[in-house]
Amino acid sequence: MQKFLTYLSCSVLLACSSPGGTVTDTTPNSTTMENTSTTAASSIYDIALVTNDGQKTTLSKYKGKKILIVNVASECGYTPQYEDLEKLQKQYAHKVAVLGFPANDFGGQEPGSDQQIAAFCQKNFGVTFPLFQKAPVSGTEAQPLFKWLASKEQNGKNEQAPNWNFCKYLISEDGTFVKFYPSKVAPLSDELLKDINL
Repeated sequence: MQKFLTYLSCSVLLACSSPGGTVTDTTPNSTTMENTSTTAASSIYDIALVTNDGQKTTLSKYKGKKILIVNVASECGYTPQYEDLEKLQKQYAHKVAVLGFPANDFGGQEPGSDQQIAAFCQKNFGVTFPLFQKAPVSGTEAQPLFKWLASKEQNGKNEQAPNWNFCKYLISEDGTFVKFYPSKVAPLSDELLKDINL
């Protein structure tokens, strides 16, 4: 019986450890995203991300700072918020990291490639804060970070997914969820600055 249980355990482990492949999203919302995990992340710092220039990373480098995560777009009425996001990053970099996540989910307002997005942000707003690979932020195709942000089961507090461009999520210094802000809340608003403790 003991041998049988050992054999069964090994079989289950082998079946569950098959390597994950690369998944290509063919929708107009995103470029290629790599499926690096098949299970929900236990911490926001564990979620695999890809930067705008194709480098693999996580949010662990931001431990000890608040993080403001924003789903951004280049052709939106809220696109001028890039300017205040950059001011927030420059003035309060010691307290908060501003991170931009381009997506074409709403109104097709982010049609460009990652390179075009980076060039647009630099030319028009002098953006220096990190931008990440363009990918969906809502619905079943949402990238893992935004699934975490919109899952109370995972983040412990919030179920609000982005409902338009320039929604904002504030994460604490230890990686816990703080608050969701709709698009209309400006980056330098009293509400947001108070929550960042500035």
